[in-house]
Amino acid sequence: MYDDDDYDDEFNIEFADPGGRSALRAGPRIYSCPTCNAPNRLSAADVHEGYQCDACADSLERGSY
Repeated sequence: MYDDDDYDDEFNIEFADPGGRSALRAGPRIYSCPTCNAPNRLSAADVHEGYQCDACADSLERGSY
């Protein structure tokens, strides 16, 4: 069973582009992408989730990586 804090953490995610194509989270972009090493692409939440920048994610989905 969920309590209020669990619900907020799991279902109240703040995206950088709500309703858009990106899964990146809101927050300052101060971390480099682990795939392409481009600076200032990811927030702390993105790094915690193991994400890469949108350009790398798009390339991977298109089969370009």
